[in-house]
Amino acid sequence: MIAKVVITPVAFADAPLLNASGVHQPWALRSIVEVHCDEFVGLGETYGDAQHLDLLRKAGATLAGLDPFDLNGLARRVSAAIGDVDAPDKHGLTGPSTAEKTTLRVLSPFEVAFLDLQGQMTGRPLVDLLGGKVRDRVPFSAYLFYKWEGDDPYGEAVSPEGIVAQAGQLIERYGFTSIKLKGGVFSPDEEVEAIRALREAYPLMPLRLDPNAVWTVPTAVRIAKETEGLLEYLEDPTRGIAGMAEVARTAPMPLATNMCVVKPDDIEPAFTQKAVGVVLSDHHYWGGLRRSAELAAICRTWGIGVSMHSNSHLGISLAAMTHLGGALPELTYAADTHTPWQLGVDVLASPLPIVDGAVTVPSGPGLGVSLDRDVLARMHEDYLSCGIRERDDTGYMRTFQPDWQRPTW
Repeated sequence: MIAKVVITPVAFADAPLLNASGVHQPWALRSIVEVHCDEFVGLGETYGDAQHLDLLRKAGATLAGLDPFDLNGLARRVSAAIGDVDAPDKHGLTGPSTAEKTTLRVLSPFEVAFLDLQGQMTGRPLVDLLGGKVRDRVPFSAYLFYKWEGDDPYGEAVSPEGIVAQAGQLIERYGFTSIKLKGGVFSPDEEVEAIRALREAYPLMPLRLDPNAVWTVPTAVRIAKETEGLLEYLEDPTRGIAGMAEVARTAPMPLATNMCVVKPDDIEPAFTQKAVGVVLSDHHYWGGLRRSAELAAICRTWGIGVSMHSNSHLGISLAAMTHLGGALPELTYAADTHTPWQLGVDVLASPLPIVDGAVTVPSGPGLGVSLDRDVLARMHEDYLSCGIRERDDTGYMRTFQPDWQRPTW
């Protein structure tokens, strides 16, 4: 039975990455979840914002005495603990928030930790608990950002030339075989120029563009036509299921989303309206790994492709994503990851390497990873001293440009 839950907020340095909501703050926040059961400790990782952290602690305090194999009981306790609370994130890059989505966000790291415990107790890797491996290595995509000069090796990237140079660094270091550009920063035409420059530099590599829904429908329709033959998929070009459906009717490539299909109630309207061709699942707000696998199965039924969404994360999340990707036959596109932007900083004793653009599914029991407790303690001290308690890309951008507003084209 579960003996106790320990939740440790941590902070790690983040690069000045630009997006439709502003710019990343100097520190990124995460919460590390430890669920203790006998001699075993199950691990989970999630967001570190103060409101979310409070909900995690409230839910974690109710889990003692629960059987780690009782995932339904876990879901009931989490739901009862936090009630009908809607705790939206400020950066707004994962679509609208609801009480249901908030509950699933809180549930997720505990579900991962319970599955980690189950794997350790049975001596099986977590991928086996999700149905078994369908691939030994899970592909990830190079994740490019417009960015300012910062205390990192990647340099400034605010032009097509800078984006191509950034791609070259990531591909050389990690061997990625597909590329995603986070857009929504400059005008659509400028970002298309970056895509064209990437296509010239990498003529055979799949490319993606994600403007985080800041384009109007007419702009999205126009850009989709102009990028025919350039993009593997176009991600969230405009806001909402209805707008995406209108763009999808004429777009020559699939539309992907992590912003309009973000909870179970979104599936039926998005799929019946043919608004999307690819769903980027994210176990952090879909309620964990098993619910993400259920989402993938629904996508298969509807003929919808599957990838994985990412935000700034550490190695526990990467391990969970890798086990999930290892078990999903529906994973038809390389997943996103921010791991290169963490510059090797991690809470794990042995971080999972990205080699030739992929991560090998760990073979040890459960997640197959363990904490470096000295590093965890140092990163907690960084959390205490950094002064940041909520991710706020917009607020941080306005310290440089006081009149800055989220763009719309």
